Order: sequence, then C-alpha cells, then structure tokens
Amino acid sequence: MTIERKLPKYLSKIRNIGIMAHIDAGKTTVSERMLFITGKTHKMGEVHDGEATMDWMVQEQERGITITSAVTQFQWKGMEFHLIDTPGHVDFTIEVERSLRVLDGAVAVFDAVHGVESQTETVWRQANKYKVPRLCFVNKLDRIGADFERAMASIHERLGKHCVPIQLPVGAESGFKGVVDLVRMQAYLWSSEDPAHFATVAPPDMAAATLARDAMLERVADVDDAIAEAYLDGQEIPVDTLVAALRKATIAGVMVPVLCGSALHNKGIPPLLDAVVDYLPSPGDIPDITGTLPVFDAKGLVKTDEPTLITRPPDDKAPLAALAYKVQIMEDGRRMAYVRIYSGTLVAGEPVFNTTRRQEEKPARLFEMHANKRTKIEKATAGYIVGVMMRHAYTGDTLCSPKHPILLEPVGLYEPVISQTIEPSSLRERDKLLETLGKLGEEDPTFRWEEDKSTGDLLIRGMGELHLDVLADRIKREFGVDVRVGKPQVVLLETVVKSADATGLFLRDTDEDKIHGEVRVRVEPNERGQGIRFENAATDAFITPALLAGIREGALEGTKAGPLGGFPMDDVVVTLLGATWRDGLSQPLAFKIAGSIAVREAAKSAGTAYLEPIMRAEVTVPDENVGEVIGSVNQRRGQVENISDAGVGAKLVECDVPLQRMFGYSTELRSITQGRGNFQMRFARYDRV
Repeated sequence: MTIERKLPKYLSKIRNIGIMAHIDAGKTTVSERMLFITGKTHKMGEVHDGEATMDWMVQEQERGITITSAVTQFQWKGMEFHLIDTPGHVDFTIEVERSLRVLDGAVAVFDAVHGVESQTETVWRQANKYKVPRLCFVNKLDRIGADFERAMASIHERLGKHCVPIQLPVGAESGFKGVVDLVRMQAYLWSSEDPAHFATVAPPDMAAATLARDAMLERVADVDDAIAEAYLDGQEIPVDTLVAALRKATIAGVMVPVLCGSALHNKGIPPLLDAVVDYLPSPGDIPDITGTLPVFDAKGLVKTDEPTLITRPPDDKAPLAALAYKVQIMEDGRRMAYVRIYSGTLVAGEPVFNTTRRQEEKPARLFEMHANKRTKIEKATAGYIVGVMMRHAYTGDTLCSPKHPILLEPVGLYEPVISQTIEPSSLRERDKLLETLGKLGEEDPTFRWEEDKSTGDLLIRGMGELHLDVLADRIKREFGVDVRVGKPQVVLLETVVKSADATGLFLRDTDEDKIHGEVRVRVEPNERGQGIRFENAATDAFITPALLAGIREGALEGTKAGPLGGFPMDDVVVTLLGATWRDGLSQPLAFKIAGSIAVREAAKSAGTAYLEPIMRAEVTVPDENVGEVIGSVNQRRGQVENISDAGVGAKLVECDVPLQRMFGYSTELRSITQGRGNFQMRFARYDRV
C-alpha cells in the first residue's frame, strides 16, 4: 500500500518499470512505440527489420528476439520513466529475474491470439516473488484470431481473477480501431499510423461499456470500502476517486488493471503510458528497502543466525544503499555495472563500500543509459537506475556508504541445465578463449565454464541450446576468438537413494607435524527439489560454532561430486552425528577435510542415482494432430499434464518431458503438423532418470 512519508518531491515523478512477456508477444514493439511517442526516438524501430533501438546486439537483430535487458529513460507528461525491456525466451530468464529485482512496477504483455503462454507464467511468478505491482496489456488485437475475451479467460484461469479489464477493444482483428476507457467512459480511436494521434469520442457500444464498467467497479469495491459504499448507494464515482482507488489496489498487489491495443499498428500506447503514471508506484510509494546489518571480524563478513534488519528510505539525503543487478563488459574491455539506487546519492569519484565483496572502491564514471548509448553524469540519487564504471562489482553486489554498511538481498540465480564442449581453432588462442569465458561468466550468472580434468576439454554450461549458441557467436564476433563447439549435452545431478552413515578420518603424520580430524555423518534422501540440507545432531562439547561452520563447509564440498558419475549431488540431507577430538593433534582444517571425506563415503554406502532436468513443454497444434503429438511425447518419456483450447481449431498440450529427449523435437513437430505446430519449454525440476 502507499506509504505516507516525508520524502523528496522528485520521487513522485519517477516510474521504474519493466516490459515482460512470452517471446513474440510484442514487448519490444511496445517499448519502441513508447520511445517514439515520448520523443526519445524519431523513428519507430521495427523488430522484424532488425532496427529496434532496445534490441541493439547483433544477435538480437539477426534473430528478431530480445536477449539482454536494455535500459532507457524518457519523459511523459512531466514524469520520468526508467524502462527495462526484458527478454521473453526462457533461456534468458535471468535477465527478467534481475530486472524485476530492482523495478518498482511492470507491464506484462500478452498476445491476443494465444493469451497466457508458458514464459508468461514464468515472468509472472518472478514478479510475484519480488512483489512487483503490474499492469497487463493485451497486444496484437488486430491479428487474425485475436480474441480479447478468450485472452482474459486464460489470464483469469492461469494468473488470477484479480486481473481486471479497465479497457475494452473497439472492433476485432482487421476491424480493430481503438479502445474504450472504462474509468473515464471514453473511446480512443486511431485512424492514422501516428500512434500519438487519436480521436476521443463516446463509446460506440455504450451498453457493453456500461456492463464492463459495472463489473470493474464491483471488483474495485471488493478491495476498497469507500468505493463499495458509493457503488452500493448508487452514487456517481468521480474519476479522480476511482483512479486513486485503482492505484492503491494495484500498488498493494490486490488488483492488476488490464489494458489492450496493437503496438505494431500504433494503437493503445498513449493510454498505456497514462496508466503507468496513474496506477504503478513511484520509488516513494514502495516500502523502505530492507537489508541486514553486516558484522565484521578479522576474517571478514560474519553471517549470524538472527541477522539485524535495517531499512533505508528512498531519500537522497539518507546513507547510500544501492544494488548492482547486472554487469556488462564494454567494447574496450572495461566493466560497467547497472545499479539501482534505493537511498542516498552516488557520486562519481567518491568512495563506496561493496558489502558483498568487503572492499571499498571509487566509481570511475556514471552514465544515464539509452540501450547501448551512454550519457555521462556526475551523480545519481535515490530512485534512479544508472550505469557505473566499476572494477569489482558483480551481479547482486550491495554498494553502500562506507560509514553506514548494509547488505541487500541479492538477485536470484538459476542453475545451467545444458552443456557442450568448446575449443579454439588453434592452441595459441586457448589463453584468449579462457580470458573470454571469464568475462562472459562475469556478465551472465547462468553461464558456467570449466575444464574436464579427465579429458582436458573445456565445457560451457547454460540454460538452453539458444543460450549457448548466442554465447558461442559472441565469442567469435565480439572477442575475435574462432571456436568450435560440440553437441549439446544435458547436465545431470546425483542423489542418494537410501540412508547411510560413515566416518571420515583425516590423519597427516609427517616429521614436522601431526594433524587429526574425525567426523561422523549420515546422508539420506531429501524431498525432490529441496536441495542440500545440513543438520547438526552432534552433542560433543568441543564443537564450537566456528568448528561446526568448518565441518559444514567440508560436508557441502563433499556433495560436489557424486560417486556414480562425478556429478554434483542434490536433494540430500547431511546430518552431523559426532566428531572425535585428540588434544594436541586436532585442528579445524582437519575436521573440514574429514567432513568432506565422511560425506563421500556415506554417499558410496547409500548408493546414488542420476537426476535429469525435466522441462514443462507447451505444444500448440491443430486439432487433427493432437493424437500424433501425444504419441510423440510418450515416445520421448514425457507425461501429458493437460490439454486445453488454444484458439479456433487448435489445442494446447502441456506436458513434462526429459530435456535430453527434446533435442531435435522442433523438426519432428514441424513434420507432424505440416509446419503449423510450435512449442515452448521451460525448466520445471530435476527428477530421477
């Protein structure tokens, strides 16, 4: 809800928003129209022509998709927008995650033909995770097969009935002309290709508009007592009162206003901009940012069991608190961090403390960003998103005042599910390739690389085939390293199949020294998807918190390579049963190593099994091909979960399928459906092979 605080007036004029959607729903086109209408650009860049301002990477322009989240600023009716256009492809979902972590509001874009799609649900859950207020924009209403009512039915079914239309379309498909504003009971009709030029008239179908407005008022009355009282008494509700009630409900997360239009054909964007101003929060409307008070000792940061929570208000006079949510390697090799400032003022050349890295650094330069273009600025205050040239900031790092340390919640991460080998075309380029892989790893938290110790091969890991394909292309083009890549392979994990106890003994006996450590542990299966859990059941008095932390660290290291195939273990409970201390011989390091040995021995005794990534696939097919598609899914060890309508003459088949059986599926689907079927998939979970 709106927080009443005495804050700087400029905050109310800022809107930090993101555009999120399933791939091909039109979110980048929405962003491009916003830039044109507000005068930030003087040409409407088209995604299909490879000319979109926000899709500035060569890989984005060639593929016609958004890969990296781009930031820009523009003005609209005295308000300052900071906008992030996020990717829609599941392989780049980390870009959505870290953007939503720092945004105050979001616009979810839907294809009016398909309604809610697989990645729509993913980005919606991400917005729920960070409690981001949002609007919905049902796009592409001029397409053949577009149906606003059907799109709304899918939104209500899969996202919730708190999504409430505040607009109705005028016309459908090729006859789509504009929208009806149910709040003001006005229709906006477009008759030219100029998105800023439209006529304001009375709703063409007043009966339908009145019925829809009453439905909207009923939903607002459910969450606002003043509106409920006026509505039940039959009173006319002033527009300002209704807007204020909608704004309050939207910021509180109990209502999501739904708008509509066609971004490609320039209909509905000015009212969408107005809705962002009217209903989405400013930095001053959200609660103070909460972090923990870091405690330091001689060795660095100490995390206590019950951390002290502290807050920072969105005030430029308060101590600095900011989050680096993304890192980009620039053309000249320097590193730039994208930073959201929650409180205080960030000044170029003045020292800041990186709480996460436990080091002080002076930002070299600050930039206002417009996609890949930068405008140098001297300082930035609370509420702003800026680019900062820093040598040591990484994704998720907290930047704060050296005298007032705070540690903010980092950005959520995802584990790679697919890998492939990569090698330079010549051995003399190997060192350059290793350096390049390191830089890409700094940019992308979902990218991993390592050297296979048994074969010497370099392995790269990512979120999908497209993710790795784009990275390999960037290595060649941006960094000038000619590489060859192998076939994609699935990243497996291991888990224990039963409970087992074991003792780990570390004993080093040399002429100079004798060191002893002995640890007893039990490993047992954890619930699927719950990861590694360490528990302490030991009662030995000599096990201090510091010693316990060392044993825990060693035990977790022991889960990094399972006995079956050397893959990391997952979904395992490790319980410390006890330890043995020998005066004069026992040292903390020995207990850490013994803990690792004990876990490995216990896993051998328990036995392990492979876990493979399971994907949730959504296959859209013509009615006559549903049976063949189900048969194909079954052959791939998949399980059909649901079949529903996906428009006229089409069905949506939802199924869970092992990732390793989905390679080449797009070719098979095209063959089955004569090119009319398509599918999307996202990671669902790891499960037993």
